[in-house]
Amino acid sequence: MKRLIAFYKLCIQSDSNFFLVMLKAAFYKIFFKKTFLLHQKVTIKGIRNIDAKNKIEIGIRYRGFIHKTDKTYLNILGKLQIKGDYSIGRGCRFDIGKDALVTIGNDGYMNVNTYVIITHFLAIGDNCAISWDCQFLDDDFHDVEYPGKRNTDNSIIIGDHVWIGCGAKIYKGTVIPNGCIISSNSIVRGKFLTENSIIAGNPAKIIKENVKWI
Repeated sequence: MKRLIAFYKLCIQSDSNFFLVMLKAAFYKIFFKKTFLLHQKVTIKGIRNIDAKNKIEIGIRYRGFIHKTDKTYLNILGKLQIKGDYSIGRGCRFDIGKDALVTIGNDGYMNVNTYVIITHFLAIGDNCAISWDCQFLDDDFHDVEYPGKRNTDNSIIIGDHVWIGCGAKIYKGTVIPNGCIISSNSIVRGKFLTENSIIAGNPAKIIKENVKWI
């Protein structure tokens, strides 16, 4: 009962309709065997393509500047795998192509108004903090030809315990090691090798090493 009361208060704080949240939760549990707690303005297309054994909250957590009419849309044509409990902020957009795979590790969260546009592969490790207004994009959607062009892997791989600051853009072929911090508004593309570093700028580069964040 205490947990139910606490969740009711959370819904009130975040302008979530408690009764609609619980009604949707019962629907997804009965028909899809999934534990989803969804704000009333959440739409999911491709629910069967989501592999999630734990609790998934979407649009429920309060983050200060969200509004109850903000819409969240998940278009999952490929595969979305979430290994543990996870929170997705209100206003996020997921567009996962039919041949694409997105994996998200244990714990961590994704804040409001973040876009995940993946046609190939995105892996997000355990305990990653993704701030608001971020973007993950693994395709150019147009062919650009020039002399000496090298074909690269489109995959985006984010290690464990990575903090991605607000407004950061993560593009195709990016690898971010464990423990790193991506500074706000950075434009990140390329493979970084140094764990526990701060990566910042446009184009992003390592500006500090041996950092820790909590």
